[in-house]
Amino acid sequence: MMTFKEWVAKRVAKRVFRQLQEQAIRAVDQQKTILQKLLEKGSATSFGKDHGLKAGDDYYSFKSKVPIRDYEGLKAYFDRVKAGEEHVLWPGKPIYLSKTSGTTSGTKYIPITKDSMGHHITAARNALLCYIETSGNSAFVNNKMIFLQGSPELDKSGSVPTGRLSGIVANYVPAYLQKNRLPSYATNCIEDWEQKVDSIVDETWNQPMGLISGIPSWVQMYYERLTERTGKKIGELFPQFSLFVYGGVNFDPYRKRFDQLIGRSVDVVQTYPASEGFIAFQDRHQANDLLLNTNAGLFFEFIEPQYLDSQPDRRLMLDEVVTGVNYAIIVSSNAGLWAYSLGDTVRFTSIKPYRIVVTGRIKHFTSAFGEHVIAEEVDRAMQEAVTGTNAVVREFTLAPQINPEKGLPYHEWFVEFEEPPAEPELFLQLLDQSMQRQNVYYRDLVQGSVLRPLIVSSVKAGSFTAYMKTQGKLGGQNKIPRLQNNRSIGDFLTPFVERQFQ
Repeated sequence: MMTFKEWVAKRVAKRVFRQLQEQAIRAVDQQKTILQKLLEKGSATSFGKDHGLKAGDDYYSFKSKVPIRDYEGLKAYFDRVKAGEEHVLWPGKPIYLSKTSGTTSGTKYIPITKDSMGHHITAARNALLCYIETSGNSAFVNNKMIFLQGSPELDKSGSVPTGRLSGIVANYVPAYLQKNRLPSYATNCIEDWEQKVDSIVDETWNQPMGLISGIPSWVQMYYERLTERTGKKIGELFPQFSLFVYGGVNFDPYRKRFDQLIGRSVDVVQTYPASEGFIAFQDRHQANDLLLNTNAGLFFEFIEPQYLDSQPDRRLMLDEVVTGVNYAIIVSSNAGLWAYSLGDTVRFTSIKPYRIVVTGRIKHFTSAFGEHVIAEEVDRAMQEAVTGTNAVVREFTLAPQINPEKGLPYHEWFVEFEEPPAEPELFLQLLDQSMQRQNVYYRDLVQGSVLRPLIVSSVKAGSFTAYMKTQGKLGGQNKIPRLQNNRSIGDFLTPFVERQFQ
């Protein structure tokens, strides 16, 4: 029998889903309106004056005045904001600084303003409501919900409170969810990730869990600790558990291990949150793409990655993009970002409405030989290799081997198996065939005997956790890069190699 809470959730879900569908049709108009609102406020800031921004500027005027920059390019402005100066990038001061680890810039401090904060919460809520409407499942609202996230404690020593995005958002969980939410505030504040996971297990193993959310690799650790503690599969331990919410990585490589640990399949909802804004979320049950969040104070531009440095004027507004092309995302926002290169790449699957899939990171690629392999390709190749064998993979990354002791150079895949393949040759073959099929440059290099086919190096259990510990990035929202253009991770993992498939 449906509870009152479920009845309310379904009514709200139906209304919100209909509104989102209607708004999606007007996405381009929404984007033009957002740009005008940004310019109206931004023209009075230090940044606006430095760049000659005026209320009423059209898109092409804005594009000519504001170049694309990454964090390093805007760092002088961010430093002034961090020091407490007002009206630098946005009127007044931000209410928070979101602390995040940059790939090349070290620690980054991204402003979150009063104008932008609410959109982070609304988008997360909309993702769940769309799931309820399109799946029919609302039972999880009756049970406990766990969010594996960073500490909600904020550093208030500076002029602006600072913390991790997930921790900042934790302070804004709606009152109607507070009674169902786990873990406790005290446990959420534990900084040491392994100690935190053990405390979460203590608090949750006997609770009626309905929804679990977090980065797949760290949720997997939580599942494994639960199983070690109780001897039960997650589905048996939490019979009401029906929904997993994640973001930041491709879930497919983890799916087989999750099903194994849970003992059954559960529904998943993908989101795309970032400190810079909530970019997109899954709005349809069992869809593989995400609805671009076009009505949330974010103005989007897109540019093919190869033109970022050489021809930045080739950036496009939303109504100029096409499906099937890999684009870097550029964001201007009501948090004071201006033509900011987010660092991610996406591909549009639809333009009516605008839906995307995340294909990787601009700086996370392998192109030591001109092949420019991206994360989407290695994720798909791994999924095909796992599906075609009985292997279960915990974690993996790719690194080029440019100067082997003998023979041709190659791509080396470091893989931590939960269950190694019974037929390693087949696993290797499926992996390499998928890469050659997806990436013509890689295929030509292999078939032209510039590269030898890839090698898989199987590493000891815990190898990737050990690496993340050395980087101070264990747990929370931190993720292992799927690939790099150097061997910084590969060299660390080499001593952990137990076996090679070649």
